[in-house]
Amino acid sequence: MSIGIWVLGDQLNPDQSALASARPEDCRVLLLESSSVLEQRAYHAQKVVLVWSAMRHFAADLRDQGWTVDYIQTETFSSALLAWIQEQGIQELRLMEPVDRGFRRSIERLSLPIPIHWMQSNAFLWSREDFAAWAGRYKQLRMELFYREGRKRFGVLMETADSPLGGQWNYDQENRKPPTKGLSGPAPLWFEPDAVTRAVIEKVEGLQQRHGLPGETQPFRWAVNRDQALQVLDHFTQTRLSGFGPFQDAMVSGEPTLWHALLSPYLNLGLLHPLEVIQRLEREGLERQVPLAGLEGVIRQILGWREYTHGLYRWFGEQYAEVNHFGASEPLPQWFEQLGGSGMRCLDTVFAEIESSGYAHHIQRLMLLANYGLLAGLDPQALTAWFHRMFIDGFDWVMLTNVLGMGVFADGGRLASKPYAASGNYIKRMSNYCKGCSYDVKQRTGPKACPFNSLYWDFLARHEPELRRNHRMGLVMKQLSKLPEEELAAIRSTAANHRALAASGGA
Repeated sequence: MSIGIWVLGDQLNPDQSALASARPEDCRVLLLESSSVLEQRAYHAQKVVLVWSAMRHFAADLRDQGWTVDYIQTETFSSALLAWIQEQGIQELRLMEPVDRGFRRSIERLSLPIPIHWMQSNAFLWSREDFAAWAGRYKQLRMELFYREGRKRFGVLMETADSPLGGQWNYDQENRKPPTKGLSGPAPLWFEPDAVTRAVIEKVEGLQQRHGLPGETQPFRWAVNRDQALQVLDHFTQTRLSGFGPFQDAMVSGEPTLWHALLSPYLNLGLLHPLEVIQRLEREGLERQVPLAGLEGVIRQILGWREYTHGLYRWFGEQYAEVNHFGASEPLPQWFEQLGGSGMRCLDTVFAEIESSGYAHHIQRLMLLANYGLLAGLDPQALTAWFHRMFIDGFDWVMLTNVLGMGVFADGGRLASKPYAASGNYIKRMSNYCKGCSYDVKQRTGPKACPFNSLYWDFLARHEPELRRNHRMGLVMKQLSKLPEEELAAIRSTAANHRALAASGGA
C-alpha cells in the first residue's frame, strides 16, 4: 500500500474527497492526535475532547468499513508523520485541502520526502472558484444576494426556478421576538461519554493545567460520531424546528440553547454535510408544516451565512486577519480569560455557559460578547483569537469573518454595512439578564450605570465623523447630537472609568 491518506480532525466524513477517490484495499489512512496544537492555542477543554474523541470514533468507523487505519497519538505532527511515511513505505500522500489556511502552510513547511496530492475540499456547497465567480460580479458582497443565489443554485425553498416559496426571500423580521416571561425551550439531546470519550477526557484533564486550557471537561455531553450527530439533527427536526424562528434572538438565564439546533460543531468537523442537513430541514419542515419564517431562518444560517463567511474567508485573503479599522487596542479584560467576574450579569451568565460547555448561541456572541468588544475598543485580533479558542465550533475560517467583520466592524464595512453597536436597552429588550444585575440598565452615567450604555454613546462620539457618513447610522447619530454637552462629557467619563477598571482586572 504505497498510497497514504491523511485525514485531519475537521474532515471526519467518509465521503470527503481524499477518501472518496480511493479504495480501502489500495491505501492506508492516517489520523494524528497531536498535543502540540495546544502550545499554539489553549483551546477550551471541551473542544479538545470533542475533536479527539470524534477522531478516535471516526478511525474506528473506517476500520469497520474495511479501511486500514493508523491512529497515532503524538507530541508533534511532523515527527509522527515522517516516521509513518518511512515505516509504511508511503510513496504518495493524499490530503483533502484544509479549510484553515494556516494548517496548509504548516504542512507545506514540513518538506516531506514524498509528493502531496491535494484534493479539493468538498466540505462546503460552494467551491472557492464558484464563490470567486459570484463575488467578481459585485462591488458590495452582501449576504442577502449570495443567499438568494444559493437558494436558486441548490433549489431550496423555491416555488419556481426563480421565485421563492411564499413569495418572499427573507423572513428575518418575524424571527426577533423578545423573550416572554418563563420562556424555555425543549431539552437538548445530550450523550453520556463512552469508554473512548472517557479516555480522552482523562488525557485532556492531564494536559489542562500544563497548557492552561480554559473551561470544564465535565460534564461532557456532545455527540462524538456521525450516528450521534444524525440523532441530534433528528432531535432538532422533531422537537425544536417548529419553535426555532420567533425566539432565535432571545437570551434567557438558565436556557443556554432554547430552540437552537446545536449542529454547528458537527458541521464544522465534517460529521454532517451541509447539503444533507439543509435538505432534511426543508423536507421535514414542509411535511410538518413548520412556519415558513422559522424554516427559512434556520436554513439561511447554513445555506446563507455559513457558506458566505467561508467564501469570504478565502476571497478576502490572508491580510484580512490584520484589519483594525477603528484602531482598537484595549487589552481583553481579565474576566474574558477567567470566564467570569465582570459584574455584568449578561456577560457573566454567558461566560458561565461557555465555561461549562464551550457554547453560546449567535446573538449572545454578536450582541453581547462582540458588541462589548466593539464598544470598549478591544484589540480585534485578541478578541478573535479568544473566540477561536473558547467556542466548541471555533475555527479560523469561522471566527475571522464573524468577529472581525460582523462583530467589531474591524474591516470597515467589507462584510457588514454598519457596526452592530447596541446599548443596554437592546440587552434589556432581548433578555432577562438585567434583572438582578449590579448595574442599572436605565443609567448612562455614574458608577452604577450599565457599561453597555456609557460605552455605546462613547463609541458613537469617538467615531462620530465616520459614522455620520453611514446612512444606516443616521437615526442614532441624530440622537447623539441632541445630548447636552455636559451629559455627554459625563457619559464619556463613565466609559473611561469602566475601561480603566476592566484593564486593571476589576469589576
